[in-house]
Amino acid sequence: MSIRIDYSGQHVLVTGGAQGIGEAIVTRFAEAGARVTLADINGEQATRVAEKLTAEGHRVQAYAVDLSDEATTRAMIAVSDPIDVLVHNAGYFPLTPFEDLTRDQVERTFAVNVQSLFWMTQALLPSFKQKGHGVILCTSSVTGNRVAYPGLTHYAASKAAVNGFIRNTALEMGGLGIRINGVEPGMIRTPAMDNLGDDEHSQRLERGIPLGHLGTPEDIANAMLFLGSDLAKYITGQTIIVDGGALLPESVTAFD
Repeated sequence: MSIRIDYSGQHVLVTGGAQGIGEAIVTRFAEAGARVTLADINGEQATRVAEKLTAEGHRVQAYAVDLSDEATTRAMIAVSDPIDVLVHNAGYFPLTPFEDLTRDQVERTFAVNVQSLFWMTQALLPSFKQKGHGVILCTSSVTGNRVAYPGLTHYAASKAAVNGFIRNTALEMGGLGIRINGVEPGMIRTPAMDNLGDDEHSQRLERGIPLGHLGTPEDIANAMLFLGSDLAKYITGQTIIVDGGALLPESVTAFD
């Protein structure tokens, strides 16, 4: 028996939705019947994605926003129609050795990846309380929570903070009917992977993955679609690792 996840009548806001994992998340929710607001700092790219999906018969609108600015971030929620599901996928992570990190890089990393999650959630609370339910989903990472990667100390620390946010807010808000969960992607084939090396590097990574290949943005989007649905109505304060089993081997040479 197949189960179709239906988001008809729901409004989903996806941050960082103009490319890669975010675009896949926007697409999957739109295909499931949701009305989607795609928020991204790249307004032109966000508009192109929204127009493409609209031409295919879906309801998607673009919103240009810099999530590092608290006032702008709160204003986005204030001017939006009531939101049923927030997917915070936007991320900032310039690959930079620890000794070269600047104050601006660290502050922007935390502003986009973590602080905006605080401000959006606070702004959503009144409507969620009024309805008696709401869903918040976060794109976290195995980096910082399970593993480490050279040049991503700032990113790793921010994603560990995201997981802390998920667990603690889920505890505080469960009584309000609000569920908060996340997905921890492993190595996913996206434009952002260009920051981490060339094709040879990708091939080395794939050799260490039990399923034998890098993940796709759709793999993350499908996990989000599940977590936001009634199929996951008794799940809160959790993160799902989606990494093809990459964290399972004790040794990186297990598949050599």
